[in-house]
Amino acid sequence: MPPTLTSDQRADLEKRGVSRRGFHRMVTLLAAGSSLSCYTERALAQRAAGREIPSGTVKIDANENPLGPCAEAAQAMRDIIQDGGRYLDDLTPQMVRALAAQEGLDPSYVHAYAGSTDPLFRSVLAFCGKERPYVVADPSFETGAHAARIVGAQVVNVPLVKETFAHDVKAMAAVRPAPGIIYVCNPNNPTGTVTPKADIEWLLNNKPAESVVLLDEAYIHFSPNAVRSSYLVAAGKDLILLRTFSKIYGMAGLRAGAAMGRPDLLRKMNQFTSGFMPVTGMIGAIVSLNSKNLIAERRKAMTDIREETLALLAAHKIETVPSEANMFMMNVKRPGREFISAMLREKVAIGRVWPSWPTWVRVTVGTKEEMARFCDACLKCYPA
Repeated sequence: MPPTLTSDQRADLEKRGVSRRGFHRMVTLLAAGSSLSCYTERALAQRAAGREIPSGTVKIDANENPLGPCAEAAQAMRDIIQDGGRYLDDLTPQMVRALAAQEGLDPSYVHAYAGSTDPLFRSVLAFCGKERPYVVADPSFETGAHAARIVGAQVVNVPLVKETFAHDVKAMAAVRPAPGIIYVCNPNNPTGTVTPKADIEWLLNNKPAESVVLLDEAYIHFSPNAVRSSYLVAAGKDLILLRTFSKIYGMAGLRAGAAMGRPDLLRKMNQFTSGFMPVTGMIGAIVSLNSKNLIAERRKAMTDIREETLALLAAHKIETVPSEANMFMMNVKRPGREFISAMLREKVAIGRVWPSWPTWVRVTVGTKEEMARFCDACLKCYPA
């Protein structure tokens, strides 16, 4: 191991059962930084498609926001480009302070990242290992499972609650005696369903003592019912909370996000990072946070389009899962991958399939025009 590794770090790795080889692989991956991009929504969508997406295709496969950044954020990013030759290293602390103030946290409880995939990955590498499994709902976002395998951690899948598609927090807390991470995506990706505030509080109060709850709130702003959990961070819980500007703020390609948690948890995640962020992403995030009506307006616009689409599908007796995010799951009553390929031939790219739900596919909510094209293609490809 490298000489910079402290005795406490050695002890932690041994406790988690991380091998020397696993540690070196972890450090190499984090040092590369950009290699984490292979675990983003867009990369997973491209992998699921299995081939190049034709020109002119409607892309509703990666939970992107077709509106892009709000006008004020876009202008601020254009204005700062000319100064991009300088590091402008005061912007990251400004973003951290702005988000901390909005969430009622001390800035030491917030760390900026280029999106939320990076801190998700780092959290799993920091807390999981051969002796510390990774517990996740099934189906849910896959990136954490990829990270767990790097450090030799077992991935333990726990089915969603059948009636509500919420996380089964009692089963997740009991499935293993000492998980490193219990991952909760709220609203969940891919189902768009919400786990109640009371369940999340129960999990934090009843989980195994040394486990950390990793709460991914990438889609929280789309939901009228999901409760933001930064108050639990402020209370000092064993919690890492993830946020991104990729979804409702429309900045997926601009890479801005944050993790919130106790300073000791953030320090453990950030042993191998410089902490410097792209200036465009940071200024865009700052301006977006200060946009008073952006969240409400975009939530309503997306919800109207989603509900109109779901109503049309219901009229044709196509089964879907009620969603509170910019995506939904639909049962295509045939192998999902076949349906995805058929839709791609109609120049509509939809999301991927989860192994436990082989006939269900995920669809991102696009613009009104994009969803009209989706509906036309869907009715052609859906079994008669």
